[in-house]
Amino acid sequence: MGSWNRPLPGVRLDQPGDLIPGCEWHISPLGRSYFVNHNTRTTSWKKPTPEHPAGSLAPECVIEGHAKCIWSLACLDTSGNIMSTSEDGSIRQWTRDGKPVGKPWDSGGEAVGSITVSPDETMVASGSANGAIRLWNVKEGSAVGDPWKGHTSVVRCLDWFPNAREIASGSEDGTVRRWNPNTGRQISPAIETGHSWVYAVKYSPKGDRFASGGMDKVIRVWSKDGKLLIELKGHDRALTSLCWSKDGTHLFSASSDNTLRKWNSHTGEELVVFRGHTNAVRFLCLSPDERHLVSASKDYSVRIWDLESNKPIGDPLLHDDELWALVISADGKWIASAGLDAKVYVWNLETAPKEKSGDQSADDSNTDSDAKRMRHAIRSRNVC
Repeated sequence: MGSWNRPLPGVRLDQPGDLIPGCEWHISPLGRSYFVNHNTRTTSWKKPTPEHPAGSLAPECVIEGHAKCIWSLACLDTSGNIMSTSEDGSIRQWTRDGKPVGKPWDSGGEAVGSITVSPDETMVASGSANGAIRLWNVKEGSAVGDPWKGHTSVVRCLDWFPNAREIASGSEDGTVRRWNPNTGRQISPAIETGHSWVYAVKYSPKGDRFASGGMDKVIRVWSKDGKLLIELKGHDRALTSLCWSKDGTHLFSASSDNTLRKWNSHTGEELVVFRGHTNAVRFLCLSPDERHLVSASKDYSVRIWDLESNKPIGDPLLHDDELWALVISADGKWIASAGLDAKVYVWNLETAPKEKSGDQSADDSNTDSDAKRMRHAIRSRNVC
């Protein structure tokens, strides 16, 4: 009898959106994965990768070093260095041109799923698959004190309060917890969010509110003391990422329904639906000048969106596998993206195409999503 750990030989394992169109994933009698590519009429042990059209933008640098899926990225604005966390249990720091900075930070064998940097960039907090949160000294590259205990499942997201006095964490246990980074203790009772699994938590720029999102498709905005202020509804699938405008008026969200959306954070009104990705959108960033959104998707692509026209700019920036993480530099001149292939791609936005793409659309307020339904490929305690 077959199971997830021991699938039957020959049984097709891929779900819609798991592979590029025209491909299938099977298991051999000896238990090894193989892939059938009907586009090229070939069978291979290697997972098929998409073709990159001639003239498509190439990354400025591809950084290799992690052994497994990269789940999260962060940028140290002062140095321009990139931080990455991985299923391989390590946190690593890189220069923009791909040189490792110091040795990998070892989480003790636990997959590291999320990361946030302190406002003064001297400390980093990371969240692990076992529910623990750790504080790290950036200069020393070492853990500070004992792990923070409280969550009972994977820590999916972290955010550092703008004044550096607290950190918010979201977990598959359905709670948001807030911590004193100086003591590692919770500063208030855990918030039962109603999300089932919490995928995103983000403080507003002023720190007077924070937003959360997760499996239940709803964005919830909370007061600083943890009282629910408003619910934002419109996505058709799980919420995966959130960011605020600088004045706190707008929230931007990404979802497994293939869309990004813009909201009025005070009234809950849905203002724009951005369409173009063909699979789950895993992460989004707002450019420092607030003229562009950048999104990373399970469809192997990064897209740049113009917030004046609400349309994508140029062609997608292409990876060879699913994306999980994205970060933009403080000056807005480059981005880094990463995911299932364990590589960090660095893109120079100053060389990216500036023309607006004409084959995608964005819908104005109160338009329902008709994005294709897809399997939200999340397995218990195994993000990738």
